[in-house]
Amino acid sequence: MLMKDIWNKIRNVFRNRWVKLAIVSVIYILWFVVWSRNVWMLLGLPVIFDLYITKYIQRLLFGKKHQERKATSKAYRETCSWIEAIVFAVVAATLIHTYVFQMYRIPTSSMEKTLLVGDYLCVSKVAYGPRMPMTPVSFPLVHNRMPLSATKKSYSEAIKRPYKRLAGCGNVKRDDIVIFNFPAGDTVLQENPAITYYDVLRDYQHRFGNHQGRELLNRQYTVISHPVDKREHYVKRCVGMPGDTIEIHHGELFVNGQPHIDAIGRQYNYFVQTSGTPLNRRTLTDMGIAEDDIWYDQASHTYMLPLTDANVEHLKGLTNVIKIERYEAMQSHHRIFPNDSSFDWTEDNFGPLWVPYSGATVKLTAANIPLYRRIIKNYEGNMLEERDGIIYINGKPADSYTFRMNYFFMMGDNRHNSADSRFWGFVPEDHIVGAPLFIGWSTDKDKSLPDKIRWNRIFSLPK
Repeated sequence: MLMKDIWNKIRNVFRNRWVKLAIVSVIYILWFVVWSRNVWMLLGLPVIFDLYITKYIQRLLFGKKHQERKATSKAYRETCSWIEAIVFAVVAATLIHTYVFQMYRIPTSSMEKTLLVGDYLCVSKVAYGPRMPMTPVSFPLVHNRMPLSATKKSYSEAIKRPYKRLAGCGNVKRDDIVIFNFPAGDTVLQENPAITYYDVLRDYQHRFGNHQGRELLNRQYTVISHPVDKREHYVKRCVGMPGDTIEIHHGELFVNGQPHIDAIGRQYNYFVQTSGTPLNRRTLTDMGIAEDDIWYDQASHTYMLPLTDANVEHLKGLTNVIKIERYEAMQSHHRIFPNDSSFDWTEDNFGPLWVPYSGATVKLTAANIPLYRRIIKNYEGNMLEERDGIIYINGKPADSYTFRMNYFFMMGDNRHNSADSRFWGFVPEDHIVGAPLFIGWSTDKDKSLPDKIRWNRIFSLPK
């Protein structure tokens, strides 16, 4: 009886409108004034005071009839309560989604075996500090498309805000798994947003010429653009920090001249030749190889499989395996960064490439401008022209450039099945979204219930 009385007293205290005002005001000040470092947000305190005490705005908006109907009609009162609860839930969920965490589904195999297709990550926005909304006028709890629509934008660019990041728990470190907005996702094909616009454009230009290729692409697709915070989400591992020099030799990554210690789940594509007897499908399943990742040439009895070092050693012990050879991309391609014919880099032989950092100045030449052209023009918003061998930035001749942001080099752990910085270049700091907190749910697309659910991965920590 004593505990019940104490509970009732506590409940009555928190029902007091002045106590509610105090609690909400403290949370508001800590969140939107202190954390956001914006004293102008103090102007919201009179609104909060009115909501809990004077209720002038409520009377102005709804009038006396609203209050009278709430007092006399139980159905109207309960309907209003439900509407208020839904509005509060949407506002609270939007704030949490924007500033604290969000869920993200792994759509591709680029991070296998670290992250698997079908993993649902809980992404911490606080890990590196949440970004203030850059496109604040947006439909709540969705990204860049309206629900049930593949083409309708979910946001308006009528109001745009500059990049600003709030205080977080730390900074991006080498080998962190990072969720970020896809840098090359500023321009997309509305009818097929899953493919990269710039890759398709380069393919068309390679086949039909620069001008004709662009014209043909614009005729076949609707080309739209997305602001930074509305670009698609990608997840990769940060292997290059601002100021690092990245090199890849025969598939092996070097950072600042030193061999990089890769994650345990890192894998490459291998040719696996058998004596004629196919590999047991259960063996491949136990190694975590998805059906979509198995390629087999029956004539030569050769598989191409994505394998970790442990998987390679396991296959070497099978009696029907006679040869295992790692695939290596030998021919340069226009899809490899910096997407310029003067660089003969491949995904397995790449660099050296220096990663820019804020405040660093680089001398600009005709030889290195392809490496930093997109940074200067697209990410840092300058006008860039190249005429008669002279580089112009914002209309003035320039032989050097000072970077305003930090940049990062990202790679997938599934080295031969990852579209990463080797293909589209640097990730600017204003594109960083957060870090994975834990795997909240995981399903295997190749299996059916009850085996479909990967129980061992739920609430596990990706490394």
